[in-house]
Amino acid sequence: MARIPAGVAIRGTILPEYRSILTPEALAFLAQLHRNFEGERQRLLELRAARAKRFNKGELPDFLPETRAIREGAWRVAPIPADLQDRRVEITGPADRKMVINALNSGARVFMADFEDSTSPVWDNLIRGQINLRDRWSGVMDHRDKETGKHYVLAKKPAVLMVRPRGWHLPEYHVRVDSQAVSGALFDFGLYFFHNAKTTLRHGSGPYFYLPKLESHLEARLWNSVFTFAQSAHGLPLGTIKATALIETLPAAFEMDEILYELREHMAGLNCGRWDYIFSFIKTLASNKKYVLPDRSQVVMSKAFLASYSALLIKTCHNRAAFAMGGMAAQIPNRRDPEANQIALDKVRADKEREARNGHDGTWVAHPDLVPVAMEVFNALMPTPNQLYVKRDDVSIGRKQLLEIHKGSKTEAGFRENIRVGVLYIEAWLGGRGAVPIYNLMEDAATAEISRSQIWQWLKFGVTLDTGIRVTRKFFDRCLREEMKRVKQEAGVEAYQQGRFKEAISIFKAMSTSKNFEAFLTLPAYKKII
Repeated sequence: MARIPAGVAIRGTILPEYRSILTPEALAFLAQLHRNFEGERQRLLELRAARAKRFNKGELPDFLPETRAIREGAWRVAPIPADLQDRRVEITGPADRKMVINALNSGARVFMADFEDSTSPVWDNLIRGQINLRDRWSGVMDHRDKETGKHYVLAKKPAVLMVRPRGWHLPEYHVRVDSQAVSGALFDFGLYFFHNAKTTLRHGSGPYFYLPKLESHLEARLWNSVFTFAQSAHGLPLGTIKATALIETLPAAFEMDEILYELREHMAGLNCGRWDYIFSFIKTLASNKKYVLPDRSQVVMSKAFLASYSALLIKTCHNRAAFAMGGMAAQIPNRRDPEANQIALDKVRADKEREARNGHDGTWVAHPDLVPVAMEVFNALMPTPNQLYVKRDDVSIGRKQLLEIHKGSKTEAGFRENIRVGVLYIEAWLGGRGAVPIYNLMEDAATAEISRSQIWQWLKFGVTLDTGIRVTRKFFDRCLREEMKRVKQEAGVEAYQQGRFKEAISIFKAMSTSKNFEAFLTLPAYKKII
């Protein structure tokens, strides 16, 4: 490998095929990003932690008085490129080679290649993902399945490609600059932008990104600074990069206007990241007894705080000429069971009809077989490329509505399912898989986060379940033992013993029963895979 730039150290294995990604020039660009922005990233993470402490003491999220002028101003975001005007169905998934080809060929308008919640950040996944995305633009994208022999090639008119880097909180320990681990966000963004930005433009598209886990407009401002620097360093005009920010944290819901404003030269829209939003709602208010949610299955988009945040997102985006993207349909079609398959498709259809009628400009699915269903709904209910004309002037949402909890029951079945699903996901994640089919749903890291956070809160307040049992540490330990016996039976003894269940159980137990609520389970879990 050519000489590594001064101050840069790579701790991951460098296979021959990695060298085309980890070039000296690309690493030098990563070092520039780190040296310019790492200090501000750390400052913002400190602000997150400080605000979390205030929430734990009883403070509630609210709209910021100091940014009122932005919310009340008449500004709009910069024009959005032609190939992002119609985003009625977007498919998401990890940047696995077969997945990339199938997703780009799925018939969806957009494919979001994900380095975040649906990717386990093992070194090989990250670098091969970058190789796959580079190959999409270089015209050498194909794949032959070793088991079936089937040959996959890219269609003539693939979906528009967007990339989701990791959130600001996650490090990338395999690469260090000046003895510091680089940011996972800057690593994922930097490598994709460096190798592909100009090529995307030659193909009539552009460097497009999804931004996860933002908790404030200041974090959006940091991304804007990164974008401005990257474009200038590569001789590209301001606004070449376009980004869609996921509103998947409760604090961010109170700063949607501000997030749009900070990124207004680069903004393509906001997205309702529903599963992480549920996790964030629990996390933000975890120490407040007034905000204990019922079973996850009862926290639905058509009611309470989820319905309010979706409606406010649509109104906010359309007022600023930005797109309002709907959330994920996590159902998995079941080709072996027609009845179960129809139930899944019916749920997807109902969810997408709700989004289209509410004014969303598009939606997410996790499986190629769901693209036709979602497409049919949006084609019928949205004959135009988008619904920017739906202003939702009927919507008046304040703090009360954004904090309204769902009514429902807290069941022993739900408690036990949280244990199984949480452990099953963590075990798969430790093994290198970030998008995992569990009980007919395609789950990602948000699933495990909801599971462990809900158990943590129910334990803290000694919730009484529908069976009359009070949630205690003794009850949790008993359920954990019993549910792991069930998981062992479902997985098979050999698969269970050869897997990483012991580590997964340890992580899940520690995160669910810790004295203080840990912000992200992926932080301690990441140390198990580097």
